[in-house]
Amino acid sequence: MDTIPVFKPLLEREELEAAQAALELGWLGMGEYVGRFEDALGQAIQADTRHVVALGTGHAALHLGLLLADVGPGDEVITPSFNNIADHQAIWATGARPAFCDILPDTLCIDLDQADRLVTPSVKAVIAMDYACQLCDHERLADFAAAHKLRVVHDAAHSLGSQWRGQPIGSFSDMCMFSFDPIKTITCIDGGALVVRSTEERERLHRLRLIGMGQPAEVMYQNRRAWTYDVVELGYRYHLANLHAALGLEQLSKLDIIASTRRATCRAYNEAFTCLEGLDVPPTDFDGITPFLYYVRVAPDRREDFRGWLEEQGVETGLHWQPGHGFTLFRDCRRGELPVTEQLVREIVTLPLHSCMAEENQGRVIAAVQSFFDQG
Repeated sequence: MDTIPVFKPLLEREELEAAQAALELGWLGMGEYVGRFEDALGQAIQADTRHVVALGTGHAALHLGLLLADVGPGDEVITPSFNNIADHQAIWATGARPAFCDILPDTLCIDLDQADRLVTPSVKAVIAMDYACQLCDHERLADFAAAHKLRVVHDAAHSLGSQWRGQPIGSFSDMCMFSFDPIKTITCIDGGALVVRSTEERERLHRLRLIGMGQPAEVMYQNRRAWTYDVVELGYRYHLANLHAALGLEQLSKLDIIASTRRATCRAYNEAFTCLEGLDVPPTDFDGITPFLYYVRVAPDRREDFRGWLEEQGVETGLHWQPGHGFTLFRDCRRGELPVTEQLVREIVTLPLHSCMAEENQGRVIAAVQSFFDQG
């Protein structure tokens, strides 16, 4: 019996043909596919008043977003401890430090009331993440940031294709990052993007992603390069390659089917699991959501037995995530009270969720979960 993995990318004939075409083109660095990917992503998120800049990873997007926010040594950035380590490391990479806040028990997204209590003159920005199949309260987030004169980096690594009150994620935030790593809703093998408001920020990102070189993007998007340029500040090797962008283009073209099939699987899970005593499911109907993860919550004293049982049934599980304040590197960072985080990380379990998930595998996951709780 094959094990059903937590993650499985949707790679079909179109992606293989796109990769072959990009390789046969012979221009392996940043080129025309990257420009086309930026345009397609902008159209997908309806970012008519924003600028999309493709980058090598989601972490690169977070790091550069914080640099655009002038975050540096001596500063702090408020973000949940229950967040991906990439966010915490991006803050650290600027020389700043995270200030850890709690999350809300229903959405598992940032608790802005507690974030408010963490604000000091050293706080420059806030990173807020949409988690799994839930969205932040982006209206309150914008009001919070405006009240304290903070920049917002919206981590949308989990929410590409979702909508907040009818607005596509990526179309309204101060800055919004996406991740296209091997396990994300759409993949570029690895990749990321930062969506910004102004042409000035876009042009600075173009320099920062190319180790500071003032190479005009419009030239490179013709599979050419300029041989003379200036360097005015420190930069990084954060650009996206043509091969990765070519895969991303094919993935973006399938975003509707990816979204609909992932929603259908999550709804089937919720319907099957809601009545199981001792198991909590995400409190959402998934309307307007393109889910990245599907999670459940199990009593801490039963969680490892639950995971072991599913493993015996050929169903892989995950733990997303360990809290940032528990890592050695961040143990001395400032933090508020974290009761929801401390409870959640002892309960949460991630179940398999794939785009176009085979009905047989979906049924196996449901049967395995149900059989554990049928034991009493």
